[in-house]
Amino acid sequence: MSTVQISAADVNKLRQQTGAGMMDCKKALTETNGDFEAAIDYLRKKGAKVAASRQDRESKEGVVIARTSEDGKKGVIIVLSCETDFVAKNAEFIAFGNAVANAAVQHLPASVEELGQLEVDTETDRIKIADAVLDMTGKIGEKIGVTTYEVLIGEKVIAYIHGNFRLGVLVALNANPEGADEAGKDVAMQIAAMNPVAVDKDGVDAATIQRELEIAKEQIRAEGKPEEMVEKIAAGKLNKFYKESTLLNQEFVKDPSKSIAQFLNSVDKGLTVTAFKRVVLGA
Repeated sequence: MSTVQISAADVNKLRQQTGAGMMDCKKALTETNGDFEAAIDYLRKKGAKVAASRQDRESKEGVVIARTSEDGKKGVIIVLSCETDFVAKNAEFIAFGNAVANAAVQHLPASVEELGQLEVDTETDRIKIADAVLDMTGKIGEKIGVTTYEVLIGEKVIAYIHGNFRLGVLVALNANPEGADEAGKDVAMQIAAMNPVAVDKDGVDAATIQRELEIAKEQIRAEGKPEEMVEKIAAGKLNKFYKESTLLNQEFVKDPSKSIAQFLNSVDKGLTVTAFKRVVLGA
């Protein structure tokens, strides 16, 4: 046991530096003979122990943060997960999610693991994201982590966050004409609401096409249609699937007289979507 006198000022200083609870800070300083660096390590190890002990817990709450670079050509979506809605609504937790997204869009790491090695500013220090996650885990007592990281690059990338940080969208356009920001946001909101499977029919994978055709054929046969008509009717149903489920062919929610492709073309001739990302919390 430490023989060093731990003052309230020392405890408060460590609390300000780490954000940990008063009693945890006092114990850390006592166990480390008042050594601040060792006390910080002690608290971080506590976070690691909490994380290990909660490894089997599901962290389906959290925040989805979508962010673009200053030049508008790069975008990221991250999910910072936790266990409870109470923590997800915490201002400090949301601020940390924003800091992680800012670091991600600035450096574009190749993976979640590489993202964890980037540094972010805390109130008093600059530390690796992975270490900051451990600090927060120890402080809050819940399983916390960056569980999703997506990148999108294009001529113009727009970010949209929907439903109190519960869904994030990135959409890339092939050009950046006047009105691109507003049009891109409209398209991002369409993606959030309608959940298209691809940009256009050329982007639908073969397995999905085959599944849709098989479902259509079974429905047609169940209706008693002649076998020679099955293929033709199934092809028609597949075209309906493309119209309803691929972004550019969908009816524009804000103006159903136009498809998304027609809407974008009305903003600027030839304007279109090259790619998109849609991330939902807990999915």
